[in-house]
Amino acid sequence: MKQFIVQQKQIILFAIAGALSALIEISSFKVFSVQLPLIFDQETNFYGISFPLSNLCSTTLGIVSNYFFSIWFVFTRGKHSKRREFIYFVALSLLTMLLSLLVFQVFYYGVYMNESFNLGFFTFSAEMLSKISAIVLVSILNYSVKKRVVFNG
Repeated sequence: MKQFIVQQKQIILFAIAGALSALIEISSFKVFSVQLPLIFDQETNFYGISFPLSNLCSTTLGIVSNYFFSIWFVFTRGKHSKRREFIYFVALSLLTMLLSLLVFQVFYYGVYMNESFNLGFFTFSAEMLSKISAIVLVSILNYSVKKRVVFNG
């Protein structure tokens, strides 16, 4: 087991960093999805898109936290300058944010609509289930591309 952990250290650290970023993203999404509809009536349905600002704001917080976790704990700096590395990271994150927003809509309208998952002490709404599913799917792509493009050494 110890040998497996040593061999997979980077993937394990990426998963931990991703989990921390996801916790930030999911928590902030919960706050935004409850508070923003009080300010913006169209937040729950903006031309057929559910919770666009909540998704955008929470995903941005997730991206920024993931960048710092990635450079502190997961990846060693590659051949790029810090500036170029950050630009690549942000560009990739913007693309994956669009993908995440799309995947969220697919899950929200196609899989979890009017569904919830009750744990007794916390109920996962359709919004939360969709957000978590989108994060998990996009994270797999994120690791591969960040390792090969952003932090290649």
